[in-house]
Parts: sequence; C-alpha cells; structure tokens
Amino acid sequence: MSISEASREAAAIAARIGQVVLGKSEQVRLAVACLLARGHLLIEDVPGVGKTTLAHALADSCGLQWRRMQFTSDLLPGDLLGVSIWDAASASFSFRPGPVFSEVLLADEINRAPPKSQSALLEAMEERRVSVDGHTHTLPELFFVIATQNPTHHAGTFDLPESQLDRFLMRLALGYPPEDAEVALLCGEGGRTVPVKPVIDRTTLVRLQTICANIYVSEPVARYVRRLLATTREHAQIELGLSPRAGLALLAAARAIALIEGRDFVVHEDVQTAWEPVVAHRLTGRDGRPLPAGVLGQLLRGTALD
Repeated sequence: MSISEASREAAAIAARIGQVVLGKSEQVRLAVACLLARGHLLIEDVPGVGKTTLAHALADSCGLQWRRMQFTSDLLPGDLLGVSIWDAASASFSFRPGPVFSEVLLADEINRAPPKSQSALLEAMEERRVSVDGHTHTLPELFFVIATQNPTHHAGTFDLPESQLDRFLMRLALGYPPEDAEVALLCGEGGRTVPVKPVIDRTTLVRLQTICANIYVSEPVARYVRRLLATTREHAQIELGLSPRAGLALLAAARAIALIEGRDFVVHEDVQTAWEPVVAHRLTGRDGRPLPAGVLGQLLRGTALD
C-alpha cells in the first residue's frame, strides 16, 4: 500500500465518522490519528456532546469488535479483567475473560470508578496483556482503549492518576457543536441512531498502523521535539516536565498526522498539531492544577525551529 492509498483510507474513516459526529472534523481527524498510532484515546467533556458516539463510530468504521464498560463507583478489577471460576467437573479453575478482552474497549465515564479499578487497566494499556491469579493473558493485537470522562469537578468522580493519564496517547474535548451542525442533529441527522458501516477491515488497519510506524522522522524534527521537552522541564509554572516517553508519544502522533496528510515524513507542523492533544494531560501546574490557558501555545511559540 502506498502512502497516498493509506492517506485515502484514513480519510475514508474520518468521513464515515463525520456522518454521525457532526461539525467536529478536527477532533475526528485526531481520533483517527490516535488509532493509527496504536495509542489510546481519552475524551473529556460534559455529558451529551457525543463522546460515546465518537467512540462507537471509530470502532464500527474499522470493523472492529468492541465492548462497552460502564465505570461506576462499585466497579471491581475482576469485573473488567475477568475472574477464575472453580469448575467442579474438571476440579480446576477456569478463567472467564472480562470486557478488556476485546479489540476496542469503550471505558465509559472512566473517572467514576475508584483508583483500584482504574489501575486494573495500567498493564493492559501499556503491555497489551493482563495478569490474573499469577497467569498472563495476551490481549488482541488491535487492542485500543477509548475512555470518556466527565470534568473532575462533577460529583462522584475520581481524578485519574498521572500514571494512568500517561497511558493515553491523546486527550480530546469535543465541545458543543457549531450552530449548523446542532440544527442538523436536532433535525435527525447524525447521532448514534445512524448506522456506521465499516470502510476498512482489520487487515487494512494493521497495514495502516505499520505504515504509520515507519513514517520518517529527520534529526531536525527530533531535535525540535527534544527542545520542546526541555522547555517544559524548565518552565516556572510547570510542576514536572515531559518525560522521554512523552516525546515518543508526540512523534507517534505526528507520524499519524503525516500519514493522514499523505506524506511519508514528519514536518514541524505535524508536531505542532499533535502538541496539545498529546501533552496537555501530561502536565500540571505548580499548584497541582491544570496549566493556565495559553501556556502550551506559549511553549510552542517560544521554541525555535531548525
């Protein structure tokens, strides 16, 4: 598959999702980029703006098998990972897989679950496997987590710890739709009731992900990313700067954006497009609160290009 063919396939996925998620073309494009980069996606916003609809459409447009898990305050790790059950006939324990054993796991309102249950996803998201009762179980090759969460000031929510947030390649916010899109939605267009048919299959998606991983990154672009990381580590308003793993995540997302744009190499603009979705949830201010508005943009503008 050529890079131009791969770009057309990615555009077809975004177009299909755009039929149900109206007026959010940039967020849809970034969600597709996250999938191509083999990352996990966190969608944070108020209820009712299409978070779950986007998650469903992304999975369905690629023909992936998905399962939805509603995270609640009484959720236990076994409810997510699975449990070993005693089988009297064989006089042994047999493992019953949980919802995590799917190609796409929709973790709905992830921050309503207590930290113990949230942490059950750490190994799955990083290693694509889970350990239960001393046994390791491998997850599907295309394992992809799409988590939604309400803003943390809403009642009954638990902040995701830094280690959990770092497992998400991107965090997106949908926001309210523009006027024309909202009117179309109210008139019956788009929304979750519209069926989403696959535009690619699993084999094609794996090929796209392989092409994405091999997009070329030049030394000047890599040095630009390194300077961005260093700038966050020296900024007076940032508690902890970005880690090398965050830099790798930034380049992974930039590669996916380059593929969508039809290029087999990354340019500085790809890094800039990926910047906020990839790093905003990885940085906190000195007081432990989110960074003030505009700081991320200032960091971009203040870092020189080669």
